[in-house]
Amino acid sequence: MRSTALAHIPVGVVVERRKAKSMWVDYLWRPVSVFAGKPAAAPWTALAAGAESSLFLAGEAVIELHRTETTNYRANLASGAPALWVALRPIASERPYEILAVTADPAEGEAFTDAGSNLVEAVPMPPDIVAAVDQFVAQHHVERPFVKRQRDQQTASSRRAGWENEE
Repeated sequence: MRSTALAHIPVGVVVERRKAKSMWVDYLWRPVSVFAGKPAAAPWTALAAGAESSLFLAGEAVIELHRTETTNYRANLASGAPALWVALRPIASERPYEILAVTADPAEGEAFTDAGSNLVEAVPMPPDIVAAVDQFVAQHHVERPFVKRQRDQQTASSRRAGWENEE
């Protein structure tokens, strides 16, 4: 399927593995950051290791920006704490997850939580990505006025007549 995105921002995704305090799972995973550009290291390269937690480069993703979503991007930027939503999908391999998507659209980020097994986290949007998204919005946003739909008078009259007959 061909993408309708007008802009593409390559990013690297960093995840944290933390020891779980549970007898059912050994580790808890969560995305912790995103950086602009293509990662130089291979996916699932260990970046830092500690006694309780470790950081890994999960791999590369691409943020796609669409003209029709500029209102959502603008709201995200205006929130005071711009975020990117990282969605990871569990896979059956030595790697626990694969990157499903990274998005600057809050509505799309929320939609990724609908699939029960996806791991979705909002992470801070880096300043260089904020600038790129802001430039995209400035270039492509079209203000769409809210238009309240008017009822068709004939339909409204028919409904009222129908209700009067039922009483």
